[in-house]
Amino acid sequence: MGDFFGSVWWLVVSLGLLVTFHEFGHYWVARRCGVDVLRFSVGFGKPLWSRFDRHGTEFAIAAIPLGGYVKMLDEREADVPVERQAHAFNRQGVWRRIAIVAAGPAANLLLCVALLWLMFMVGRQDYAPVVGQAGGIAAAAGFQPGDRLVEVDGRQVGTWTEAAMALAVPALDRRDIEVRAEDAAGGETVRTLRLSQLPAALDEHRIPEQAGFIWRFLLAPARIDAVREDGAAAGVLLPGDLVLAVDGNRIDSADQVGPRVQALGERGGPGMVEVERNGERLALDLAPRASSDPQRAGRWELGIVLAAPQAPAYDAVQRHGPLAAIPMALRETGRLASDSLGMMRRMLTGEASVKNLSGPVTIARAANASAKRGADWFLYFLALLSLSLAIINLLPIPILDGGHLLYYLIELVKGSPLSERAMAAGQYLGLALLAGLMGLAFYNDILGLMPR
Repeated sequence: MGDFFGSVWWLVVSLGLLVTFHEFGHYWVARRCGVDVLRFSVGFGKPLWSRFDRHGTEFAIAAIPLGGYVKMLDEREADVPVERQAHAFNRQGVWRRIAIVAAGPAANLLLCVALLWLMFMVGRQDYAPVVGQAGGIAAAAGFQPGDRLVEVDGRQVGTWTEAAMALAVPALDRRDIEVRAEDAAGGETVRTLRLSQLPAALDEHRIPEQAGFIWRFLLAPARIDAVREDGAAAGVLLPGDLVLAVDGNRIDSADQVGPRVQALGERGGPGMVEVERNGERLALDLAPRASSDPQRAGRWELGIVLAAPQAPAYDAVQRHGPLAAIPMALRETGRLASDSLGMMRRMLTGEASVKNLSGPVTIARAANASAKRGADWFLYFLALLSLSLAIINLLPIPILDGGHLLYYLIELVKGSPLSERAMAAGQYLGLALLAGLMGLAFYNDILGLMPR
């Protein structure tokens, strides 16, 4: 229940902030264009608090805190006195109406840049894009444990998040790419990652793993938690030892110990088990014993218990000063916008699954998860959500800002506004499209909640 209420709370905070900022864009430009704004409401429904400014605009906080709206003077909605008609929205020239409508998405775009700028100044903590294990396509390309990805498909990457995002687009396109990596010794190599060999049934949420990359931070260290008194390792290995190798085979994670011990036992005879103890590397002679547990017949064991995996500490931080953070924020906004538009195009063409379309449940869970990770990740989430709102609102769907902009562009071309009948038909079409998208998003949300 804690996660449920946390998700609801952070969803309200996120949407309330971003939609209010969106509406402020409309409000600010409308006032500059001489349009009277009747109400600026934070939230929907019955106002809980309101006051009027000297221009006659009512500022209100309403009962349903999911966004907000701006109500302008408009003859299509109510009678307007003759002396105020010049200040009505519908009486403005087409370019002014375009500016007012476009101001909402523009405000969200500016907010995205500002949030990313603040995030880079705070410093976003993340994990380094270091390979822990390489298999499949990555192993065939020559990647080894300890390699650090530096550039993916021409895009500089400093964290695993950036590396995963850089891999996503070419993976969806099944396109071979060049990856520049730095090995443990500091040497750099450019390798060809043949993403064209990815399976047809691609899990778009696990692209790095399907390409053969297991990041180092995901691997639990093979740290010994306990040694059984009747086991083969009694008196030789100690709690706290970090297993580095078994019988000459390197150990990078706890899950590799069992298979290596099993192979040593099947080979017969003792083998070297290398461990790190108090900063010193030791090579110890050990022979596994057959398990005495009938349910584990045929299994070979050392008689050790490995420590339970724990969340690793962050080992990469993206932090910049106030001036250096400006181009970084602009560049990151451009990358996110390009990736988002590319994903939308691929969903329309069938190259990407429509399961990537998320609804409020998924957004709420993401908001809660990012808030738990810290202010840096929550700022990044807000920036991404703000950019998404800008892009979605610019879609040429009637009811959305993009639909109104489409009407105004048609008006510029034909020299006169669309008829009321045409606009009404467009509104109904827009409602149907929006309802369909929302239904699909809710369906994906429900599927995401089901156990797999």
